[in-house]
Amino acid sequence: MIWQLASRLARLLPPEAAHRAAVRTLSLGIAPSPSLPSLPVSLAGLSFDNPLGLAAGFDKDAACPDGALQLGFGHVELGTITPDPQPGNPRPRVFRLADDGAVINRYGFNSGGMGAAKARLAARQAGPNRQQGVIGINVGANKTSAASTDDYRLAVTSLVAFADYITLNISSPNTPGLRDLQAGDNLRRTIAAGRDGMAAAGRTVPLFVKVAPDLEDADIEAICATASAEGVDGLIATNTTISRPQTLRSPQAAETGGLSGAPLFEMSTHVLAAMARHLAGNGPALIGAGGVATGWQAYAKILVGASLVQLYTALALHGPELPARVISELAALLRADGHDSIEAARGSIPDAGAAIRHALHLAQNV
Repeated sequence: MIWQLASRLARLLPPEAAHRAAVRTLSLGIAPSPSLPSLPVSLAGLSFDNPLGLAAGFDKDAACPDGALQLGFGHVELGTITPDPQPGNPRPRVFRLADDGAVINRYGFNSGGMGAAKARLAARQAGPNRQQGVIGINVGANKTSAASTDDYRLAVTSLVAFADYITLNISSPNTPGLRDLQAGDNLRRTIAAGRDGMAAAGRTVPLFVKVAPDLEDADIEAICATASAEGVDGLIATNTTISRPQTLRSPQAAETGGLSGAPLFEMSTHVLAAMARHLAGNGPALIGAGGVATGWQAYAKILVGASLVQLYTALALHGPELPARVISELAALLRADGHDSIEAARGSIPDAGAAIRHALHLAQNV
């Protein structure tokens, strides 16, 4: 009850103020500590207690990784962290679309920079009270960078010592030109920069790439081919969308920025399914993100091919008890479908529409 009340109070604050308050609260270790079913997943040599992760964008500066893990997440992805500090875009830059279960943000990689994040992560590593769980670090380029790929190399070199995996964010819509890095030689050079950063630091961890939902099938196929050829370990599908579905009802729908939450769910799941089809079981693992707020939505992404699932917007809209609820619902759906593991269910319904319908119908009858 106390967490439900806290969530309702947070929604009375402006969105960015609520975000800062949530990060601060978790940094103090003030969070529920749920008892969860075991849903282990192995991916790229890493062991996850469960498939649900906190997507990048919440803990931008590595301020509360342990508080976030305490909520029940099997992994937490920090960032996006840029080499140099930058303020991001002018406020207001975050907008709740209450009628649509969505958020629009145009933060623009507001970041304290890799130096500040490194100091916090070093203190965490030396401390005695770390929570169990996988920590990913998501890195990006500064807005004013003359050579974006250099920024990825620098950030990886600085932060890889504290990461279980690294994600290259090349898909935020709020940094001009960033999404151009998803194409062809640009993607190859960016992946190489990430590898070079690891080599310079003398530490190799799995490398993930986060992609946009606003892609044609030919773009998806090309990204999958390049990621496979370059040995990328994981593809995160997807970031926020610049599209605006006609179903949006909130007056803030016209705001510029990336749309996340419920309206992104079907779109991102179709992109995920297309990636699974083009990869055909070879190459990078898939991590499903976009619009997940329930166990059945997480399950739909697993059914089309995701090994892991991430959420963020739903946490902001529904409060700190959500991760445990999603994990418990997911475990019940697996049992109802006769699966004894995430891996057994993964990719069993490759068509996105069919997977969504199946997962929803199952949830309504469990």
